[in-house]
Amino acid sequence: MKEQPTPIRLHSARGSLSVQDLSVRYGSSRVLRGVSCEIRPGGITGILGPNGAGKSTFLKGILGLVPVETGVVRYKGQNLRSEQVAYLPQRSLIDWTFPATVWDVVLMGRVKPTGWLRRIGRQGRQRAAQALERVGMQDYRDRPIGQLSGGQQQRVFLARALAQEAEIYALDEPFAGIDHPSEAILFQVLRELADSGHVVMVVHHDLGQALTYFDEVLLLNQVVIAQGSPAQVLQPHLLQQAYGHSMTLDLAA
Repeated sequence: MKEQPTPIRLHSARGSLSVQDLSVRYGSSRVLRGVSCEIRPGGITGILGPNGAGKSTFLKGILGLVPVETGVVRYKGQNLRSEQVAYLPQRSLIDWTFPATVWDVVLMGRVKPTGWLRRIGRQGRQRAAQALERVGMQDYRDRPIGQLSGGQQQRVFLARALAQEAEIYALDEPFAGIDHPSEAILFQVLRELADSGHVVMVVHHDLGQALTYFDEVLLLNQVVIAQGSPAQVLQPHLLQQAYGHSMTLDLAA
């Protein structure tokens, strides 16, 4: 039997992420309108909704990656700081031809904790090595990132996020187009992060998987349709509001 990787040591980071009246406009189109919610630690929160609902924009707006019309984002009652968040963008937005090895990518996660102009020391490199081991990619350390499969690439970018030692983890479609072993590793790591008190937010498109992946669901379509447990939110009348047509899920499955 293959030995399971040792869980990395995670700092407890309990505290809610509060979003108030977040609105984002792209040109003449308003993508988000007055979104208010609270993302609590200790569980994995799924961000669900149809294509074009503003799910990715919701994450980017929280992180300050896109201009916002209105909105206040606080963590533990204070303004959110960029170093408190580790962000995994969609794989389609990453330039996989960039000449970097797996180790180069994971070390990028140590830049914020170390400082932009400071050399990454022994402890930082040790943290990066632990993160790489946790996702089972230590044997690929010197492999160019572009030569990996989609699932392997996603595991490396999760290792980069772990190396950052952030308090909030925001992932945009991390399970899209990856193999089952990678999916299992990603989910297990996210569960460990949530159990240790971190805020974990995941944009996801598969409603069926949401029943087992997530402890809480935020259903969006430009505005918040509903927030709560999957059983509370994935109800036919709420799904119809979000998707515009009748949908039914087997909540007893």
